[in-house]
Amino acid sequence: MLDAADALAPNTPVSHPIHGTGQVIADTGATVVVRFGAEIQQVLRSELALARSLELALGAGQLDDSADGLLRASALAIRSVNDQWGVFSRSRVQLLPHQLWVCHKVNRQWPFRWLVADDVGLGKTIEAGLVLMPLVARAQVRRLLILAPAKLVPQWQARLRQMFDLRLQMYDREVDKPTADFWGTAQMVVASVHTLRREVAEGRAEASRFLDAEPWDAVVVDEAHHLHADERTGETLSLELLKEMERRQKIRSLLLFTGTPHRGKDHGFFSLLSLLDAERFGPDKDVDEQLAALPDFMIRNNKATVTDLKGDRLFTPVTVETRDYAFSEAEAAFYETLSAFIIDGRAYASTLDGRAQSARMLLLIALQKLAASSIAAIRSALIKRRAKLAAVAENARVALSIPEEAETLDEQAVQVENTLAQMLVELMDGEVARLDELLELAEPIVREQKIERLVGLIDKDLPENEPVLLFTEYKATQAMVVDALHARFGHGCCAFINGDGRLDDLSLANGSRGPRSWTREAAADAFNGGKVRFLVSTEAAGEGIDLQERCATLVHVDMPWNPMRLHQRVGRLSRYGQKRPVEVFILRNPDTVEARIWDLLNAKLERIQAALDVAMDEREDISQLVVGMSGPATIEAIFADGQTRGREGLTQWFDQRSATIGGRDVVESVRNMLGSVSRFDFAQVGRNLPQVDLPDLERFLKLELERQGRRAMSRADGLEVNSPDAWSKSDYAINKKYTGLVFDRNAPIDSKQAPTRLVGVGHALFDRALLESEIRDVFLVTCSRLDSPLLVATISDEVTGQGQTVSRVVIGAWQDPEGKVHILRDWELLQRLNRLGRSDATITSLQSGGAALATLTKTLLAHAYEAAPGIAEGMTRPTVRGEVLLVPEEMAF
Repeated sequence: MLDAADALAPNTPVSHPIHGTGQVIADTGATVVVRFGAEIQQVLRSELALARSLELALGAGQLDDSADGLLRASALAIRSVNDQWGVFSRSRVQLLPHQLWVCHKVNRQWPFRWLVADDVGLGKTIEAGLVLMPLVARAQVRRLLILAPAKLVPQWQARLRQMFDLRLQMYDREVDKPTADFWGTAQMVVASVHTLRREVAEGRAEASRFLDAEPWDAVVVDEAHHLHADERTGETLSLELLKEMERRQKIRSLLLFTGTPHRGKDHGFFSLLSLLDAERFGPDKDVDEQLAALPDFMIRNNKATVTDLKGDRLFTPVTVETRDYAFSEAEAAFYETLSAFIIDGRAYASTLDGRAQSARMLLLIALQKLAASSIAAIRSALIKRRAKLAAVAENARVALSIPEEAETLDEQAVQVENTLAQMLVELMDGEVARLDELLELAEPIVREQKIERLVGLIDKDLPENEPVLLFTEYKATQAMVVDALHARFGHGCCAFINGDGRLDDLSLANGSRGPRSWTREAAADAFNGGKVRFLVSTEAAGEGIDLQERCATLVHVDMPWNPMRLHQRVGRLSRYGQKRPVEVFILRNPDTVEARIWDLLNAKLERIQAALDVAMDEREDISQLVVGMSGPATIEAIFADGQTRGREGLTQWFDQRSATIGGRDVVESVRNMLGSVSRFDFAQVGRNLPQVDLPDLERFLKLELERQGRRAMSRADGLEVNSPDAWSKSDYAINKKYTGLVFDRNAPIDSKQAPTRLVGVGHALFDRALLESEIRDVFLVTCSRLDSPLLVATISDEVTGQGQTVSRVVIGAWQDPEGKVHILRDWELLQRLNRLGRSDATITSLQSGGAALATLTKTLLAHAYEAAPGIAEGMTRPTVRGEVLLVPEEMAF
């Protein structure tokens, strides 16, 4: 320890038993102000000791162990790369440049506040994992909360565990008891935002326990467009939940994900952004000032611009073709009669007002949606309605019960199917007789022409055994499609996905009819694994399931009244990893009003796209954004009202009704938003992207284990290692022995074995090796296979308290024979270090050239200072410190 007589000059290296190694800022006598990393502490002089440094080692000519020097330099580089990019996280999928860039962008500041509005299929779960893993690894994030729609909660839990070994507890109200203290004991949680928002809105005891719990280091929200506000109806319960958490200071860092951040009105968009920074954003603040601030808060990447590490576009093209069919005479008679029924029902509803009118209009819209899907769907609903109407007394039918908003798309579809049977209000006088007429017309229709056209499409237009993903909106249509596929291609050819995983009336292999069940996961696995050729899905597979492994063909059996759903459906196949162009087929009857409305809508969206392409630097598929901004209710109303219009004058009527879709204000909002956000650009950042991956860690781990007296043995399934006794005894997370260790994300290992077999930052054995190497006092070493001295230096910020997530960045510097100094980024430095060999020389001090090395080191440091601002982005006053100098072994003699 130092005594009172030892005067400490600025930048003198010192060590402290708690804070570690640092540099003196000021000596005040009894106490000393010292910078320890990103922190400044004033400590007692008596607690400090002089520490070794590169400068002192050069002055004394003292050489350290060669292997220790290589290990420390490599550990510093590995930590630096991963802290910035997350590239050494143990994800089991190939990391892509735009995902690494998102991690780098978000993790430049702590706490962070970002909205990521990437296109469908760009890997939001991976982006979230890459952002979180470096923070979890260095304990910056201990308490983590992920909020998602109820149906996506299991997916978030499973994927973060499988991809990153992040183990989150799923919130369940059943385990949230007063004595259990769930929110106090669970440190990493994934929960349904719908469940929590209801609990808070109802003032339940569970809500109090949630809101009174310790703050969260990081909160991630999926489908963040549900955090919405409207000038007329106010804030959604989900937005109120997040605002209440903010008011109670329960959120430190916040990461929002949504593909459609702007839902048509600036009020809702800026209300969402106010969660990120209430001082800069809000519905009452200046729009231009808020747009100017967007690059620091919002990221948007799209499929048209993302690339691989070579700069090649990632996504294959998507082609869309229609396959027309015509109604049979029986079908045409049914639909003509149904149209008259709907027109009469609307006429009757128009004579009513208030809730009575709303209930009947809801019924009529449900009728139209089901009819657009299939006769099977509408017939099933009409049978149930006919039975209910006949069974209840007249006075019971006047009760109005408008259903609450459904949480998922499948629940919405079930709600539509049940509406006709549950809302027992008459649509018109004599409705039962009109229903009997419709059911009589539907009775002889056994095979619908749409389904015949579908089977013909598969038979004639597709290669034999081509896997096909088929989407329907309603379960009755889904069951009809499954039956048709089984009849033509044999039982066992088909799996299905829907909200409850069940179809009640299917043809079975033994010739009878009965129920069948498939879980989402089992159906997806069977399809991806080639056990079934067809997968028939409702909107339950429209998000959250990857089906691109072997399938590149999709058929829209019916068309939902929302183009955004079509985009989500195609996103199941148009994803990273798709090797073939994606073919999309739409089944349509061109004689229907619905088909003509689709033609008019698509033509309008194409015109909007063309106009925006001229004004934008980067091409952006804006159809989903324009539709999202217009609001699904607007488009649904056009389809609903259009059914009562004849063919004459439909175009003019459509132009009038759709004037707000892609209007000047909407296009201007899209242009302003997309022109203001941050986005990945390979031309700008490609050269800085780390060209390293897990295999670049193998040499480091082997060398550190050898340093600890252990040799990693290569086996057929990977490395076999006996852990150092001191490590396994002091850390329960480290196994005594490991077998099958791999550094390959694509290695064929079971997901249950991945946490112990796939090596990267976050693996207990590797993390211990990294720590051991980082803390060694090693500064000057000799190496083989090195042509000129190589300086390893760290960049840190003199200005503290700026919120940097990354406190230091590592670089390398060397001088070529012509005297030119070259700067290496951390990942380039790691590549260079992996090519070096440790010196076998036994000397412990420089025999000659010490003064020349000291002079060269100053030159290299000077150039490192010059390069620091461009490398350590976000640092206010970057300062550079030499850490290790590696010298060719022949220069030491």
